[in-house]
Amino acid sequence: MFLANGFTKYDEHGVFISLEESREQLFREMSRYGIDLARAEKDGQFAFVDASPIRHIPNLIKAGSITIGKKEFSLVSLLDSIKRSVSAVNAKRLVVDPLSYLMFQYTDQAELRGAMLDLVEGLYETKTTVLLASELSRTGSVTMRNIQMEEYVAHGTIIMQSVPVGKSLVRSIQVQKMRESDIDRQPRPYKIGKTGIEVYSKESIF
Repeated sequence: MFLANGFTKYDEHGVFISLEESREQLFREMSRYGIDLARAEKDGQFAFVDASPIRHIPNLIKAGSITIGKKEFSLVSLLDSIKRSVSAVNAKRLVVDPLSYLMFQYTDQAELRGAMLDLVEGLYETKTTVLLASELSRTGSVTMRNIQMEEYVAHGTIIMQSVPVGKSLVRSIQVQKMRESDIDRQPRPYKIGKTGIEVYSKESIF
């Protein structure tokens, strides 16, 4: 929806970088909401990049006489794909989904932080507004879970999860951080309908 709103309402072209979902799956899912990504792609408003092959890169890659580790090569390859795609459609909006795969490659926290900083720096160079989709390692309030590395390096963090309310699960959205902006930090209920995500900004979860 973030990308579709860009090219339909604001003339801002978009790029979707997929590390997991196929082109066919994404296009089919978005068609349920009346979004024709195939048409947008044909018109040069949108680009889909299948970056999933980097998941199958061997642990060591030879580049002439230089040996490069899988983690480093994955990050370099991803950033190269992103920059070329952004340039191709003159994109102003960018989505990378899911970020989790890249992060799972790093067991050392110092390496992970360095990789995340490199990624954010590379994305900043594209001059786009970026959404990085990641999975929560544990749900709940910020006091009940560990803050994930990507939350530290990102300029903003939006948490979407299902929370138990009574005997039901309620979809909750919460802006936990947004640099240089005044924000509503309270979790709010939302639904996904035919027009996309609708947030009930005046209602409380509990």
